[in-house]
Order: sequence, then C-alpha cells, then structure tokens
Amino acid sequence: MKSFPDQVQGVLFDLDGTLLDSAVDLYAALKTQCEEMQVPVPAFEPVREVVSRGSRAILRCAFPAIEEAALLALVPRYLDLYQAVMAHQTHPFDGIDELLATIETQGLSWGIVTNKPGFLTDELVQRIGWGERVAAVVSGDTLPVKKPDPAPVLLACERAGLDPARCLFVGDDRRDVLAGEAAGLYTVAVRWGYLDGGDPAQWGADLVLDHPSELAARLQPCRVTA
Repeated sequence: MKSFPDQVQGVLFDLDGTLLDSAVDLYAALKTQCEEMQVPVPAFEPVREVVSRGSRAILRCAFPAIEEAALLALVPRYLDLYQAVMAHQTHPFDGIDELLATIETQGLSWGIVTNKPGFLTDELVQRIGWGERVAAVVSGDTLPVKKPDPAPVLLACERAGLDPARCLFVGDDRRDVLAGEAAGLYTVAVRWGYLDGGDPAQWGADLVLDHPSELAARLQPCRVTA
C-alpha cells in the first residue's frame, strides 16, 4: 500500500455511492418501469446495494430470469425514466459538502470519474450545482473503456492538470480501487456507499474511510506546489 502523498494536488471521486446518494431516484425509475410492465417491484435494499454496477444490475433485480439481450433492451426506457426523476431526492452524502469545501479551501482540484452515461452525468452535476466547481468529469462513455480500466482515471488527471502520483481516487466499489491503483493514484475506499455487497477493507485500498470528515482532516495541511 502507498503512503499518503506529501503534496496532494487533487482528489478524484466516483459519483453514485461516493459523492451522491442517488439510490432513491434510481429505485423510483425502476419502480415505474416495473409498474409499466406489470411485474413485481423488488425491495429497495437489494437494488441499493448494486447501484454502483449501473442500470443493468439495477434492472436485473426486477428481471432476474430474462436473457441478457432482453435485459439490455429495457435499458433505454429505464434511463429515460431515471432522467425524468434524476436529482429529485439525490443529494450529497453527509460530510461531502464539507469535504469539497476543504479541498477547494486548500487550493486543490477535484474531479469525477464515473461509469454513468455522459448525458446523465453532465445533467446531474449541473442540477446538484457542481458544474462550475468540478475540474474534470469523465463518464462511462467518454472513452471506449470504463472503470476498472485506468484510462478514465488518467484522462481525468490530464484534464484537471493533475499528476497521478499526487492525486487521490475515492470510491465505493472495488472497481474504483482497481482503476485508481492501476493509474498510479493513492486509493481510498469508503464505507458509506453502496459497496455491491463487498467489504471495502478487502479491496486493497490504501485507505478506508468511515466518513468524509476523515479525509477532510487528512487534507487540511496539504498545499499545492508547482
């Protein structure tokens, strides 16, 4: 495991389950689709757990037996339904606003690397009010590959003008840790996210957090250097 960088330049984050608690809106879209198709609505908790894996995993909770091609055919309607309710109940996790404020106060940059489709990511970031604050946003369709491939993380570093060796990557899924590690960043796993049924302590992250305030405290002495 790496040591915490002496001179951090910036912090990259996963979006859903790390910065934003979006599960209620994602579940609302699934509920509507189930009602349209007259199938039983799954319980919320199993859906919440898989949110970080994206729309197919969410839909699989309601349609466990259908073939993959049929499941894929349901995705466009699901995304339309989600876009209609996106940010109705989505909000930053407790402590995230303070963490982002600390990052900015220290003169550091922050960015987002998500597997969410770009048209949804861009709209959600604007609705939450982060559009003028975030230094870089890389979505699931920005490149031909997505996390756990390191390329999206490296692209975010490039766009934000960050040295990967002096940057942190924070996420609530093992794929975030894998992507960040492969890109050469200091990796941080969080316990407050959706976790996909996993234990962040088992993902090989350089640091595991229980609350955003722990990272804010770590960043307090940091200063940007040329």
